Formats: sequence, C-alpha cells, structure tokens
Amino acid sequence: MNTLIAQIEKAKPLFEKISRNIYLQAIRDGFIASMPAVLFSSIFLLIAAVPNIFGFKWAPAHLALIMKPYNYTMGFLAVLVAGTTAKSLTDSVNRKLEKTNQINFLSTMLAAVCGLLLLAADPIKNGIANGLLGTRGLLTAFLAAFITVNIYKVCIKNNVTIRLPEEVPPNIAQVFKDVIPFALSILSLYGLDLIVRQTLGTNVAESVGKILAPLFSATDGYIGLAIVFGAYAFFWFVGIHGPSVVEPLIVAISYANIEANVKLVQAGMHADKILNPVTQTFIVTMGGTGATLVVPFMFMWLCKSKRNKVIGRASVVPTFFGVNEPILFGAPIVLNPIFFIPFVSAPIINVWIMKFFVDVLRMNSFSIILPWTTPAPIGIVMGTALAPLSFVLAITLILVDIAIYYPFVKVYDNQILEEELNDKVSDDLKEKVSEKFDTRKADAILEKSFDKQTKSNISKQTNVLVLCAGGGTSGLLANALTKAAKEYNVPVTAAAGSYGSHRDILPEYQLVILAPQVASNYEDIKIETDKLGIKLAKTEGGQYIKLTRDGKGALAFVQEQFEQKGE
Repeated sequence: MNTLIAQIEKAKPLFEKISRNIYLQAIRDGFIASMPAVLFSSIFLLIAAVPNIFGFKWAPAHLALIMKPYNYTMGFLAVLVAGTTAKSLTDSVNRKLEKTNQINFLSTMLAAVCGLLLLAADPIKNGIANGLLGTRGLLTAFLAAFITVNIYKVCIKNNVTIRLPEEVPPNIAQVFKDVIPFALSILSLYGLDLIVRQTLGTNVAESVGKILAPLFSATDGYIGLAIVFGAYAFFWFVGIHGPSVVEPLIVAISYANIEANVKLVQAGMHADKILNPVTQTFIVTMGGTGATLVVPFMFMWLCKSKRNKVIGRASVVPTFFGVNEPILFGAPIVLNPIFFIPFVSAPIINVWIMKFFVDVLRMNSFSIILPWTTPAPIGIVMGTALAPLSFVLAITLILVDIAIYYPFVKVYDNQILEEELNDKVSDDLKEKVSEKFDTRKADAILEKSFDKQTKSNISKQTNVLVLCAGGGTSGLLANALTKAAKEYNVPVTAAAGSYGSHRDILPEYQLVILAPQVASNYEDIKIETDKLGIKLAKTEGGQYIKLTRDGKGALAFVQEQFEQKGE
C-alpha cells in the first residue's frame, strides 16, 4: 500500500495542477455562487412533498402555487450558472491582464446568459425551451461561459474595441469597449447553434444531453459510483483535495439527476438516480470525506489511549456537522497506513448500500438539497422527504461504518496506548504528515508566548479572512482568532469564507489565511492579494488544527505574518 501511495504522490503536482485549472475552478465557484438559489428552492419541495408521507395531497392549483418559486429558481439554474461561471472565469483571466486593461465581468455574464438562451432555444416557432434552462442545460451553460470569456480575453488583450475620446466618461466608454467582444461572442454562439441544428436537427443543449447520455448511465452504476466516490477519499488520503479534482467533472450529471428525481417524485414514480449532490454530502462523505462521522465517537468512547480520547472529544462536534479536518489531521487519519482501507472503502460501501435501498427496496433517492453542514443522519431523512426507509438507511450506514472502522481504530489505539505506557512518542507518522502538509512551523508558532502581559505589534484594526473549500473549516480558525482577540484585547477580527467567493470582499481585509484544502491555490490568489497590498499566508494540516485549538497561537501566527518582510 505504501508503494501505491508513493506512486500517487509522484503524480501530486499533476493533480494539483488539474485542481487549479481555471475552467474547473470556474465551474466549482459558479456553483458555489448559485447555491443560495438551490437551497432556497428546496424549501418549497419540502412543503410540497412531506405532507404526502402522511396521506395528504395538495390540490393541483395549490401545488402549482407552492412550486412556482422552485420553478423560477431551480428551473432556471443553467441561466444563473452561465452568469456566475462566466464571472468566476473572468476573474481568473483578469489576474493575468494589466490592471488598467481588465475584462468587464458584468458584460461577460450578460453575454454568457444570452448565449445560453441561443443554444438552449427550441425551434423558433416554439420560443424558449424552459426545460433546457434548468439542470439539463448546465453543460451548455459552461460552454457558453467558456466561449464568451475567451473571446473577450482575445479582444481586450489585443485592444479590439471601439475607442472614444478621452473626454468621454469612463462608464460610457466601457459600454462601447464591450460592444465588439459582446457581438463576437453572441455571433459565435449563434453560429454554433446553426451548425448543430443543421447537422443534428436540434439545439445544442439537447444534443449535448443525448451525446453524454451513456456517460450519465455509467456513472450511476456500482462500478461508476465506486470510481467517482472512491477517488474523493483516495486523493484526500494522499494530501490532494479530492473534490477540487473530481467534483467539477460530475457536477452537471449530479444536478441533472437531482432534477430528474424531483420530476419522478412529482409524477408519482420511483426516483432512482443515485449520483447526485445529496448522496455525495450525506452518504459518501457522511461526517466528511472518508465517511468519518462515527470515528470521533469511537475515539471518545472506545479508545483507551488518553490522547485518542482527547482527539475524539475535540473532533466530535465539528465532524457531526461535516467538518472533519480535526480528526483527519488530529489523529491523524490522512497518510496513516492503518486507516487507508476504511477511509477509502467506507464511502464506496455506503453508496452501494444506498443503491441497494433504491434499486432493490425501492426507496426513493434524494430529491431535496440541504445545506452540507446538516448532520448526515438528519440530511438522509429530510433529503428523501421523510421516506420511512431513510430512517433504516441512516441507522444501517452508522452501524456498517462502525464495523468498517472498528478493527482499525482498535489497532491504532493499541499502538498509541503502548507508546503512552512506555512514555515515548513515535514521530514517524508525524514526519510523514509533515512531508505532505509541511507542518514543521506549527510547534515553533505555538511555543510563542502571547499573553496579556505581552505587547502586540498589531495596534490598529486588522481584518483577517480565512478561506477553505466550503466555508466550514475556515470557521474553526476564524472563531478561535476572534475569541482570542477579544480575550487579549487585540484589534483583530476574523471572518470565514469559501475560496472562489472571496474576490469581491478582499479589499476589506489586511490578511488572508488559506486552510489546507485550498493551500494549493496560493500562487493564484497571491496575484490578487499583491495587487491590493494584502498579506497572504497558507497553512498545512497539523498546523491548521493546532491553531484552531490555541487562540494564543493563532494570534501569534497573525502577528508573525506582519513581522515578516515583504517578498
């Protein structure tokens, strides 16, 4: 196994390069920006679907009224994502353009939305096809956004624009500056639409769906599910943020499946699509990547080692809400050969059990999207609109995951217990984690004395932004910093955010800290922070967890960033 991990580690630079690809980032960030609409729409699905469990059915007129907000949010998801994806990609492209010659993201957003409408339209006599402006049009939305931004890039970079006298106000000049790239974008997409209609007899959105239909089916099978969700855990285990690599590749399929489940439920049919965002959140990553929901409880209640008991108690609450970095790096689980088999196999077995419940026991699959911080057992029940079998599924998964992890937890606990009884600490595993996550600075930082008698060199208000992949892990450090700052009367205020949705608020902060999941984006965001004169720091696994547990150490870390000379 160590040999296999070593081979994957050699490919780490390639996988990190893939995860930093601006097109994959644009897809991921575009969806993050659209999530408020997705979560809002799910409220009305709950109102519409839950009463059915108790034998009550809404009258058709009332049901149409309830579902109207859903239809005009989730039903137009592709339109929203076309704009947000274009905006994200524009931001990435602008980082490499001169500050005085930037692409107008509002213009690319408008062009991408208009381009999607062209590519998803029915024959002219039928007007616009709303059915292809929702999840079925997501791939077309990405296509429209990518083509649009690249045309703008070529035009702006080469000054292909309408030039006006300097006396013209900037806001008016910007309108004319955007005319040519906007026109070229729309005409290019219109040309693509005409070609596809002539050759395939239908619009682009419909054609893309038909061409990729076999892929949709394959990923929903046992082997496809194992490959997709096994990759999530495997990459994370060797120090690569798996979702950044895998998620953008399946997001269109995933959301199309959830929409298909909604329509099947509404039609009174069996919702059978397994690969969807709710399965990923509450089945595959139950408690976080590796399906670790049960692990902190096992550390806390079953382990004899004092160290493991402490780690369990410190990790149980965050993991219950889907933030499992404390147990991942605190135990550690990542890069720990003892936990390789359960960490990779538990997510796969979980999703296979889910598929068994859907295919064999005929339980409806997920049709309601909930916030990812919802505790997994609750998410399983609510995501299936309180399906009776969902209660059985939640209990089954917990018991199965306990059975999977138990022997490995006991082996690890015996190892740590022996070290404690012999008054020795093995540094071999810590060294392995340090090699991957570079945690060597952690001890030096946490050894710094930072108490009420120590004078801080931070004398004016300092705002710190902590970024992670989804805004959950970053909250641990942001909360620790804010609490410690109040206790020691230091003018520091920290906030948590998700990478990709940070760009508009960057000017409000003096320091940005990257959590381990997004540390590989350091060079990309440094271009942005350098332009604004903002300090930037990245953290590694063990270091990050230590900082979240020690407010004094976290303040010392912030202070250290301002003591360092600019690069």
